[in-house]
Amino acid sequence: MTQYFGQTEHQAGVHKTAASAPVLIQGVLATLALILGILVAAPPAHAATLSGHDISWPQCPAAAGGFDLPLPPTSTQFVVVGLTKGLPFTENPCLGSQLTWVRTNSKPAQAYTMAAFPSASQLLSYRSSGPWSATTRAGQLSNVGYAQASYAVASLARNNFRPAMVWIDVEPRPAQPWPTATAASQRENRLVIEGLMRGLRDAGFSYGLYSFASGWQSITASWRLPGVPVWATAGRLDYPTEAQDRCVQPSFSGGKVYLSQWYDDVRDYDITCSNYALAALPMPGSSLSASTSDFNGDWNTDVLARVAASGQLRQYPGTGRGTFGAAATIGNGWNGFDALETVGDFSGDGHADVIARVPATGLLWLYRGAGNGGWLAPVVIGNGWNGFDALVGPGDFNGDQNVDLLARERLTGRLWLYPGNGSGGWLPRVLVGNGWGIFNTLVGPGDFNGDGTADVLARDSATGALWLYPGSGTGGWKPQILVGSGWNSLPAMMSPGDFNGDRTADVLAYDSAGKLWLYPRTGNATWGSRIQVGYGWAGLSPIF
Repeated sequence: MTQYFGQTEHQAGVHKTAASAPVLIQGVLATLALILGILVAAPPAHAATLSGHDISWPQCPAAAGGFDLPLPPTSTQFVVVGLTKGLPFTENPCLGSQLTWVRTNSKPAQAYTMAAFPSASQLLSYRSSGPWSATTRAGQLSNVGYAQASYAVASLARNNFRPAMVWIDVEPRPAQPWPTATAASQRENRLVIEGLMRGLRDAGFSYGLYSFASGWQSITASWRLPGVPVWATAGRLDYPTEAQDRCVQPSFSGGKVYLSQWYDDVRDYDITCSNYALAALPMPGSSLSASTSDFNGDWNTDVLARVAASGQLRQYPGTGRGTFGAAATIGNGWNGFDALETVGDFSGDGHADVIARVPATGLLWLYRGAGNGGWLAPVVIGNGWNGFDALVGPGDFNGDQNVDLLARERLTGRLWLYPGNGSGGWLPRVLVGNGWGIFNTLVGPGDFNGDGTADVLARDSATGALWLYPGSGTGGWKPQILVGSGWNSLPAMMSPGDFNGDRTADVLAYDSAGKLWLYPRTGNATWGSRIQVGYGWAGLSPIF
């Protein structure tokens, strides 16, 4: 994204005319040659395999609204082509001619598209243009992001361009600013970006993120997405190997860096990292805020259940509309475990995982999800865990953006937080409650009350009262809230997160006849009418 006096090319178009475009400064090419020479001579740990450029509307003629900036030299090894004129729901006016240049010169090409918070009119126009329910603001914002992706996909189709990757540019947009003043605003920004990611995924495109640390922090509160590829920018180089260092330094979002960029007043320059050959990257797992239960990577929460008689593990894929797709067996022999829990991405690879305990030994196993309904090789992550009678995966409970585990001691009722370290291991445990032995069910629904923190639902054994224990976001609790009564009539209850697509966490429970019911939670923190969504569940043991 070409920069102009500290602005990106997308921002520059808002404030500058073609007449004010900067001219080539004498000596720039000589400096660039020196930089490129140093890049070639860099140590092996910094080795870049390909050198390329990214282009968009500033390379258009002034008559078309551009800055008359030059296209890349024909020696460039790849190109990343911008699809917009700096904002969503716009198209690069020279997209067709730039793609003709790419094809004429036989250059490998990828694409990037812009993300931005919707204007009031865009929210009104596109709030239903996606897979989520528009009954909540969260669903509406997600749908607008999805529509931004759909617009970009339509531009690709019109120009017969199907790149291996489409990068999502997330950075400050003065012409259409991201709201960044509060944590709630930053959570809403994430919803828009999630919608864009899902829109590209649903269209069959691999995607990644372009941003920089301070911009990503202000827009998303440094949202951690370790499974999503990264295109990192070094900006204007402060030292010769800065762009190479972006390849090996931790990225703004925790994802692996595949492309690195820097710029001057005339061009943007890119290099590939880690011998990346510009091929399509594996489809990232869904981020799905506040969910720990998307196992097949389709951005809908699923339910896992073990058949009591056979030990088969079944996946009941959610449709995102309050129903299930066809169930599939995804494991056998699971009756060797007495505790199973969906924890989210515990291993840090971007895919949801399951934790399982062996009763005889107390060994705790991590079954790493592959992101497509299958499994990677399981690993032991603990022993001596048979002193606990409840394991709960609340998501990120202490606010460090790594998923955690809550465990209740069988004899004392004490509740312990086992913080995940983000890579399949543990930080020191912390006592977070006493007297939890009065509950016969503990469920981690994710963010149940909409304040952005992970919560816990607890059912009182004696009364059937259902209590919400809102997480503080820092490893503690806010005051408990009674959210239901009479829940003891239900043998089992669980919460996969948002099951009906309104981006609000719901509860599923089956009755003594084996009927499975959806208890939908509305956007204003009340219950909707329950809906039967299954039958024959009496012989199943759901994984909470």
